[in-house]
This record gives sequence, C-alpha cells and structure tokens, in this order.
Amino acid sequence: MKTTAVIMAGGRGERFWPKSRNSCPKQFLSLTADGDTMIQKTVKRLLPLVDISDIYIVTNAAYTSLVSEQLPDIPKENILAEPAARNTAPCIAFAAAVINKKYDDAVMMVLPSDHLIGLEDLYIHTLKKAVKVAEQGKNLVTIGITPEYPETGYGYINFGDEEDGAYKVERFVEKPDLSTAEKYLASGKYLWNSGMFVWKLSSIMANIKSLMPDIYEGAVKIGDAFGTPQFSDVLIKEFTAFRSESVDFGIMEKAEDIYTLPGSFGWDDVGSWLAVERINKTDSAKNYIEGNVISVGSEHTTICGGKRLIAAVGLEDIIIVDTDDAVLVCSKNSTQDVKKVIAQLKDQGRNDLV
Repeated sequence: MKTTAVIMAGGRGERFWPKSRNSCPKQFLSLTADGDTMIQKTVKRLLPLVDISDIYIVTNAAYTSLVSEQLPDIPKENILAEPAARNTAPCIAFAAAVINKKYDDAVMMVLPSDHLIGLEDLYIHTLKKAVKVAEQGKNLVTIGITPEYPETGYGYINFGDEEDGAYKVERFVEKPDLSTAEKYLASGKYLWNSGMFVWKLSSIMANIKSLMPDIYEGAVKIGDAFGTPQFSDVLIKEFTAFRSESVDFGIMEKAEDIYTLPGSFGWDDVGSWLAVERINKTDSAKNYIEGNVISVGSEHTTICGGKRLIAAVGLEDIIIVDTDDAVLVCSKNSTQDVKKVIAQLKDQGRNDLV
C-alpha cells in the first residue's frame, strides 16, 4: 500500500518571537548550526520512507510562497493552503480528502513541521512499524514519546496491553501538574503525546464521517473539487465554515481501535527558546551564543545576536534574542510568557512587530 505524509505547517510559533513573526513563523526558521529550516529537516528525514511526490504540506495561505521557496521539490499541487486557521481536525480532513482523490486508499502519516529528531534511523524504523499497524483493520496509530522526566507542558497517552505489535490506548490526558506527572512517569504506562499519527485514508475518513459529520461533508466537497477550476471557491466556502477542533478531541479521544507506539528517537518539540541550548552545542559555561556577542562571566545563557554588539556580563539563566527591530530579554523560567508580549503588541496596534 502506498505511504503518504502530511506535514502540518500552519502554526505561528509565537513563543519564538521576535524571530518568529506572522510573515515567517518558526517552522521556516533555521535554529540549528547546519542552516536547514525546521520544515526542510522534517521533509528530508522522511525521504527514506516516502516519495517526495507523496509528501503534502498543509499551511496557511500566506505561507505557500515560503513553502515553495524552501521546498522546491514538493509538487505545487501538494501545497495545500488553508484559507483560515481551524486547528488540526479540519487540516487533516482537508488533506485526507485531497489525497483520497489520488489514491483509493493509502497510509497517511500526519506530522508536525517544527519538531527535531536526533536519531533519524530509529525514527524511520518506528514509523515503518506504525505503518504496518495502521494497515491492519481500522487502526489509528499515534506515536508517543517515552518520557524522560515529569514534564507538565505535554499531554500524555495512557497505554495498556500490547496487541498486534502496538499498545492499546486507554485514554488521552491533559497536561498534568507536577505530582501527577511524577506518578505517570513512575507507572511506566504513560507516553508524551507528540501529535504524530499514522492511519489509512479509509480509517480516518470513516472516523471523521462518524464523529465529525459536518467536517466530513465539507471535506468531501473540497476533495471532489480538487484539480478543477471551482476548487478555490469551494475550499474557501467549505473550510471557513468548519469549526475549530483538534484531532485529539474530535477523533482520538472518542474513536475505537486506537494504538500507540513508544518513540525513543531523540524527539524535541522545540516549543520555546529553551530548546535552543538543547539542540545546539554549548560552551564550557553552558552558554549558547551566536552572532555579534561578547560574554563575560555569564553562565547558562542563550544569546542570539544580530548586527549590533551584545555585551553580556555576569548573566545567568537569561535568554537574549536580537533582531533588526526588536530585542527579547527573558529569564529562562518565563519563556512561556513570550506570547504575552505579542498580545500586548496587538493591543497597542503594533502589528508591524507581530
């Protein structure tokens, strides 16, 4: 059976402000020394498993030119432009309906565009196992990440017994408090929810039809119109009418035949500026420094400089990011609050900085 991949690339990456902007969000930035952007890395690591002609990028309509520029080998018709932000369930339904017009049935992997993988061979091995499980019956497969510590910023997957080469999912749970996360870790029965899925087109479409019939009807109309002169009008009409819904809530928490595979392949969701020191080499004082920077006596700092000189003296656990029109100075324990800066900028009508 043909294997396809759908890469979700419509996010805003607000916690990576001021480098991530509405005009060029996180997935189109390079955050590692090799110069590849996040989305370029995502596509490259899939090529041992999926033909480039079977990789689809679902993104905001404003980012289609960025996708074409950074991924010139992706067929233009495989860049699916969402006319509005409607969360992951409509995104997946849109892509599934389009691919279903090309293939009567196929395996469909759904992957975020802004994750990093340290052990790519093991990652491909895990995806191959997920494809085999997905090919059996109506199975919906999610890749969970074996937790390394009691993380409170992720949702979790509670799994049960092994069946047919994977583990039956008992339930999905929301982000826990610390004591609950510690219990999850100690039990050995929980994985981090990575947002990576594998299923057959027929399986996911059947579940969308059953659990989200309104979205199913619109998605079918979009799929039927794909490749015709009417496609743009139908897409705008139907997609903008979709309710915003996550695939976790809309499908995965309600469907049957849900399985998970543990992943231990050096996964990082690169969720905030804290990730930069995890995914790059640091100096002897645990600083990550790039650009025009002089550091004196600073420790555990991340400094991303630009043209201007940044002199950092005696800093600890601080993040500094310099761009042409804005500078972020943030304590490491406040990185989740960077989004609040954007909210204030919007309130002040300073949208040129968002």
